Amino acid sequence: MAWVKVPPENHPKFHAALPKDERVETMKMFGGVAAKVNGHIFAGLFARSTMVLLDGEDRAAALKLPGATLFDPMGDGRARSDKVMLPERMMETPAELRKWLARAFAFTAKLPPKAAKAAAAAAKKPAKRPTRR
Repeated sequence: MAWVKVPPENHPKFHAALPKDERVETMKMFGGVAAKVNGHIFAGLFARSTMVLLDGEDRAAALKLPGATLFDPMGDGRARSDKVMLPERMMETPAELRKWLARAFAFTAKLPPKAAKAAAAAAKKPAKRPTRR
């Protein structure tokens, strides 16, 4: 699958649809934008659409939308997570996009906070041995 760059016009649409909650953090990712809560990514721009992390019931409902698929960033038919790619048309329906981002946020905000990468890396690093002279 050829790489599809995130259209620049999708950035403001995505930002406008994010929940108005102080816990929402955004970061650059895949040439687009991803949104996190408690260290977990709950939504992000990818190619011409948006991927979202949803609970089982909402995931099933989202996958019934025409054009929705499991998130397959490599395009090889193997989903790498439980995230769903919403149909491309969702970028043109702000109210519907806002609804799905709110569902993703609500589900992900219930997950336990993710450990910070620096703390996780420090925990993996072996203790320094004292030097002998």
